[in-house]
Amino acid sequence: MVFVLVILIFIALIGCMYSFFKHEVKSSSIFSIDLFLSLLFLYVSVMLAFGLIYFILSIEGIVLAEGGDLIDSSLAGSLLHSIYFSGVTLLTVGYGDILPVGVGRFLALIEALIGYLLPSGLVLKVWQHTVVRQKMNGEGD
Repeated sequence: MVFVLVILIFIALIGCMYSFFKHEVKSSSIFSIDLFLSLLFLYVSVMLAFGLIYFILSIEGIVLAEGGDLIDSSLAGSLLHSIYFSGVTLLTVGYGDILPVGVGRFLALIEALIGYLLPSGLVLKVWQHTVVRQKMNGEGD
């Protein structure tokens, strides 16, 4: 059951990323509020999705440790720790106050990689939009 939930969350994540990169920017300026909001939504979605994965795995077994001790708290506390750790990992802050254990290390590595790649994806998206706009206006070959 846990495996199915994790797979469903990953499918939702892939859908969010796909919709961000397939999103057409319609404005004439480089900056677009639509692009900004879709990037913000993507970051929040990735953070919450990985937070839920850490939370689901913490119900099955401990995957996060704080100060060298395994985190043992209520469900709400465990959910907050999981989302906090997910945000710190995604934004590549890496305070080190909460550490992943076991399979959580691999998941944190994947999340950090996504956190590093999303800004470059945004730059490529803006560049792509600029090139397409220039070709439509006949400004360059």
